[in-house]
Amino acid sequence: MEHAYIIDGRRSYIGVENGMYKHLPAEVLAAEVLCALVPEDVRQTVDEVIVGNGVGASGNIGRLATLTAHFPQAVPAYTVDMQCGSGLEALTIAAAKIRSGQADLIVAGGVDSSSTAPRRAYNRNHPDYERYGGEESFYSVAKFAPGEHDPYAMIRGAERVALDVQMTRQELNKWVLRSHTLAKQAREAGVLEPYLVGVQGAAADASIRDRMSERFLDKLPPLLPDGAILTAGNTCLMHDGAAFLLVASKRYVEEHNLTPLAEIVDSVTVGGNPDKSPETAIFAIRKLLAKTGHTAEDIAVFECNEAFAVIDELFARAYPEAVDRYNRYGGALAYGHPYGASGGIITIHACRALQETPGYAVCSIAAAGGIGHALLLRAGGM
Repeated sequence: MEHAYIIDGRRSYIGVENGMYKHLPAEVLAAEVLCALVPEDVRQTVDEVIVGNGVGASGNIGRLATLTAHFPQAVPAYTVDMQCGSGLEALTIAAAKIRSGQADLIVAGGVDSSSTAPRRAYNRNHPDYERYGGEESFYSVAKFAPGEHDPYAMIRGAERVALDVQMTRQELNKWVLRSHTLAKQAREAGVLEPYLVGVQGAAADASIRDRMSERFLDKLPPLLPDGAILTAGNTCLMHDGAAFLLVASKRYVEEHNLTPLAEIVDSVTVGGNPDKSPETAIFAIRKLLAKTGHTAEDIAVFECNEAFAVIDELFARAYPEAVDRYNRYGGALAYGHPYGASGGIITIHACRALQETPGYAVCSIAAAGGIGHALLLRAGGM
């Protein structure tokens, strides 16, 4: 069986909804990053492009993005929708195709633009058409499980988990402060600069706060009318961003004399309670470690998409010995969470961290509907 290597990666700076990418369609944002990642002379050797996306306009935005980036028309592209897990799933599909000999070079990652996401409404033939207001009632959050269409489903799920395991806002606050502090330090040290693309003149991730205090976080009101734990501080806002990586076979790496950043060793997907989806990030890590015969002590780098600080606290309770190896450059609470791109973002950050601490890395993400996904990387790998 072939090996699958990550040979390079790029991500955009991440913007807040209706911020610096306010008028930039997702396919254009993705195209800018694809152009920065894949030189023109390499594009003709790409076997396919796999694009994760959560809130785009459908119609295969992956193909639209590659054509916008002026990839050869002969290069096929398609879109994966696992909501927050889309980008990580795109990488998993790429690795599987390469390991099975179906391809030698694949571009995989994802993009999302909350700023330009289409307005969606139920068709009049749908049973929920009248219940949700007819043609003039648009929604931005899809239905993730059977039952009532709840735009706050993900937030309610995180609140439910926090209450079930008796988390406090003070416990979550420390993760918010940690995330912003580490992201600020990483920005000042320039450790991620080689992987960042300045789309439309962007020069910084929009959500990193230089000054974030526990006093400020304590004053924030609950997000839910009947809530107590989740606030705008310990929960991700809505964002725009794109992230892609080049995944290649050993044959391609050797023929082109390349030095891989990491090898994609294995991956798992798990299902869980859709009403408690944040738990699945930890379930996926647990399953991946068990499958590969590793313990947390074997892992040099952990990267979790911290859509909620609840996920950070769950990780710390499950693997207290590994907190110092967790989200080394900060996480989504500071950078942002452009759904389909987040899997690519954390994988790029993990590859960079492996340069400082060679070994294994685990990237994990929880997705809407109660799905968790985790990827095991090994530094270099050749």
